[in-house]
Amino acid sequence: MNLMKVAEEAFNTGVEVPEFGAGDTVSVHYKIKEGTKERVQVFRGVVIQVKGSGAGKRFTVRKMSGNVGVERIFPINSPFIEKVELNRRGKVRRARIYYFRDLTGKKARIKEKRV
Repeated sequence: MNLMKVAEEAFNTGVEVPEFGAGDTVSVHYKIKEGTKERVQVFRGVVIQVKGSGAGKRFTVRKMSGNVGVERIFPINSPFIEKVELNRRGKVRRARIYYFRDLTGKKARIKEKRV
């Protein structure tokens, strides 16, 4: 029996995550602990990159908060992720869209992929 598969199954949270890639707009419902209270905060933005594989897979989401860009890295198998919703599919040519950080205004739009 493969030890890596056993370890991955042990850390699997059981949360269904849709298939998404760079350029897609997602909403990540993330549990936050504040003292003794726990609440769910929604982080909605564009996926900049998906990195890693298996249990170590993680994705970076960027959103604009006011005029400030905020990026957050989420591990896919995190126990704090309640669910991930795919809002839009984006049409981009690259797997990592770091150039998106420098774009503002209309240039920062991503075309929607037709199904």
